[in-house]
Amino acid sequence: MIEQHTATAENGNGQAAQPVILELIRYDRTRYNKFDQVAVDEMLALLEHDQVNWINLDGIHEHTAIMEKLTTHFCLHSLMVEDIMQDQRPKTEEYDDYLFVTLKMLHRISGTEIDYEQISLVLGKNYLLTFQEKEGDLFDPFRERIRLDQGRVRKRKADYLLYRLIDIIVDSYYDVLDNIGEQIEEIEDTIRDGSTNNNFARIQIIRKQLIFLRKALYPLRDVISKLVKDESGFIHEDNIRYLSDVYDHVIHLIDSLDTYKDLTAGLTDVHINTQNNRMNEVMRVLTIISTIFIPLTFIVGVYGMNFDNMPELHWSDGYYSVWGIMIFIAVTMMVFFKYKKWF
Repeated sequence: MIEQHTATAENGNGQAAQPVILELIRYDRTRYNKFDQVAVDEMLALLEHDQVNWINLDGIHEHTAIMEKLTTHFCLHSLMVEDIMQDQRPKTEEYDDYLFVTLKMLHRISGTEIDYEQISLVLGKNYLLTFQEKEGDLFDPFRERIRLDQGRVRKRKADYLLYRLIDIIVDSYYDVLDNIGEQIEEIEDTIRDGSTNNNFARIQIIRKQLIFLRKALYPLRDVISKLVKDESGFIHEDNIRYLSDVYDHVIHLIDSLDTYKDLTAGLTDVHINTQNNRMNEVMRVLTIISTIFIPLTFIVGVYGMNFDNMPELHWSDGYYSVWGIMIFIAVTMMVFFKYKKWF
């Protein structure tokens, strides 16, 4: 089962803090400002054309009024807004004044469920808009790096910010795939110790997770490829090499995904073979027991007939003689089966 991500925040006293719905981070080489918990109109008035403006909106479905004002201010195309509001496969599209990218952001595997949400990014000349379905994301450490002026981000434009966010999202796929790899190893060890029906159900869950990742990763490869080949001018040439590195990561993730898919198929075969071997062992034991009792049943059946003219019925030692014959036959057959290595 796949579920979407929900997060809550706490203040320094351990009490639930107000969730950040709309956030503006504005920076350049020497200046940094962060604005949240302010009205959207006030926030739009704080935009600076000579700085990078990163606006993040959480809960697009719950805050449609804010979404409408952002759409009007940045003149977002109606078809693009429809893609932001609805569940879409990862893709990128070029418009006259901005570049649109949407993809799946994975958080983790919680039990058997992949925790994810769709995130949409709109890159303009001096701004980047990010639209998320729920509160909380993977970017808090990166926000702190921006504040502390660590790395290159404060020295670059908005297209570099787009690259860094995509890179963080792609890196999250490694954690999810590593978790799936651990599950596969655990199931393999369990099957080796003694397969159970529960293992088959777990294998089917992993297969569903891999199918979901396949639907997210293969289109993501095309998204990054299109950004690398961008000719619209939104991506600076110096940042193409960084996106090429992200593309290599996506290719590696796809290779790992295909490997896990093959391993999962192999686990299914091993599980079925193990079950068949156990069934064969049971059938072999039952067959040997049945074979031993066939002649014994025949003897008992013969002497169970009620004919008067059966001389053995009047033997004083007949009962013990029949028992001896049956024990001899059973022991002889067991020795023969052991000699043939049938058990």
